[in-house]
Amino acid sequence: MSENWTEREVPSQRGRVAVITGANTGLGFDTAKVLAERGATVVLAVRDVEKGKQSAARLGADADVTVQELDLASLESVRAAAADLHTTLPKIDLLINNAGVMYPPRQTTRDGFELQFGTNHLGHFALTGLLLDLLLPVEGSRVVTVASIAHRIRAGIHFDDLQWEDSYDRVAAYGQAKLANLMFAYELQRRLAPHGTTASIAAHPGVARTELMRNSPAAMRAVFPLVAPLFTQSSERGALPILRAATDPTALGGQYYGPAGPGGYRGRPQVVASSPQSYDGAIQRRLWAVSEELTAVKFPVG
Repeated sequence: MSENWTEREVPSQRGRVAVITGANTGLGFDTAKVLAERGATVVLAVRDVEKGKQSAARLGADADVTVQELDLASLESVRAAAADLHTTLPKIDLLINNAGVMYPPRQTTRDGFELQFGTNHLGHFALTGLLLDLLLPVEGSRVVTVASIAHRIRAGIHFDDLQWEDSYDRVAAYGQAKLANLMFAYELQRRLAPHGTTASIAAHPGVARTELMRNSPAAMRAVFPLVAPLFTQSSERGALPILRAATDPTALGGQYYGPAGPGGYRGRPQVVASSPQSYDGAIQRRLWAVSEELTAVKFPVG
């Protein structure tokens, strides 16, 4: 497996269909750009349709790109988007769960979930469950879930207060949401394995320079430009682990891709390890059961 993997190693994606959440900017857009350039049919699943159309135009007239409205902070919107995609797509080869929010003041989704947990985890959980029947018949299909090194930072699955109603810590809440992303990816792979067609793979971008930092605490935003050159990488480089998880023929279900550099902050994409607690099967299964209950989405596997 190449240790110097770049986007040049992405094989032809002609004939493949990729659905990417949060694809109008940042990592999602950079992932969509490479896949479209390799011939994939790409669906930009975005909250703001007009911004999505502008991003689609940036991909060029030759790109096979459409825009799908999707607000992951609304289960009604998730269900509507899944219904639309069932109407417009014959199959899905790649579902890339990329969209997310980071460090906002405490807010709730339309369904009353804490915004980071509801959007980053529960929205993607529901979307994946509702679209999985379009992936399962497709040999070599993949679900790629984007996690973060923040799954190690003050992170845990707080079953006694998943929605942070007792007290809110935006950093810990983000850590919980990204840990949940990883646990979902691993448990999904366990359930998919007997089917033999679809793989669940996780990836993280390191510390990429994207708009995601806009809700960070003021002190963090102030110091970030000063230290950014030391431990960050461009959004294009941050997208490489996602692209590798999605397209490398040697990638396996249950793997986790991230930058190879110290701390996982930046570098070429390779298979990396996540935190010890992320591999806890009992917590993964409990989180899955709770997620099914909260979203009322049952998966056709497992």
